[in-house]
Amino acid sequence: MGGEVNAELSAIADYGVMAMCAEALGAMDKCLAVTVEYTRARNQFGGPIGPFQSLQHRMVDMLTRIEQARSSVYLAASRCEDSYAARRESAMSVAKVFIGEATRFVGQQAVQLRGGMGVSDEVSISRYFKRLPAAELRFGGVEAHLARYSRHLDPA
Repeated sequence: MGGEVNAELSAIADYGVMAMCAEALGAMDKCLAVTVEYTRARNQFGGPIGPFQSLQHRMVDMLTRIEQARSSVYLAASRCEDSYAARRESAMSVAKVFIGEATRFVGQQAVQLRGGMGVSDEVSISRYFKRLPAAELRFGGVEAHLARYSRHLDPA
């Protein structure tokens, strides 16, 4: 009986992981959208800073991380109902790792591309910047989920 209860609690926790990953994904999408909008509107050196190649590269790196995380969240969502616990748990841990790494990178880039003003409460990006690290740590951090994933790889 105890094993069944533990299995059910684990499945419920995995739903929480997946939902939190989806929320973090939405926050990262918003960070990127606000950052792109800001770089189009911010004028420096006689024009908008958006066309500067180095800034475009940083925003593309943000998009790349977000899309990798999105793919892992889609996989996690598709495995939520999987009756094979190891497969479900592995998918959740993969999503959590990608989300954890992406939230840190995207949040930092969004603040830096605003010239550091992203930490000020006057700008909307600050709410996302503060929320993203919490998403990384909730339900276990990157290291915990890497360890969880590796347990499913190791047959011993």
